[in-house]
Amino acid sequence: MSDITVLLRAAGLGDAAAAEAVVALLYADLQKMARSRMKQAGHLTLLDATGLVHESYLRLFARLHKSEGGQAQDFPDRKHFLAYASRVMHTIVIDMVRSRQAARHGGEFAHVTLNTAVADLPPQGDDEILRVHEALAELAQMDARLAAVVEMRYFGGLLEAEIAETLGVTERTVQRDWQKARLFLSMALKT
Repeated sequence: MSDITVLLRAAGLGDAAAAEAVVALLYADLQKMARSRMKQAGHLTLLDATGLVHESYLRLFARLHKSEGGQAQDFPDRKHFLAYASRVMHTIVIDMVRSRQAARHGGEFAHVTLNTAVADLPPQGDDEILRVHEALAELAQMDARLAAVVEMRYFGGLLEAEIAETLGVTERTVQRDWQKARLFLSMALKT
């Protein structure tokens, strides 16, 4: 059992120091994921990779640390934690886009834009980001595993082998799922 796994279990039992240690030990992985997201976002966000990691940290720490009356998230290993972190980063990006769109309608907030284009699509505006998010939600209703592969690979930057291990499938299955998901999302975005 790795140190991360031990710490994740301790954090799940309410050990705040263990939760902080997990994030500290996986900080480089979280930075890598965030840089990947921000690279694709280009000029369209006020957040940088460090800002995205820190925003994610706040949400991840809340899930790792058992609060009064709350339930801590159970992460059996590093890969499951990073898969969840990719979903958290995705959620932060979508929340920021929605906030920006609300600000467009009379808000006094600074101009904030993001891009989480899926697959090999070029960067788009906020409307496109929300269309991608909605298409991903539709894909999740049809096939949750395909949506999980997209989140882990695209939003989390995990390798096919890591995704396969996390989902309990073969690498070839992950490759096929990725191809199916890309096709579905491309078709959904063309309509």
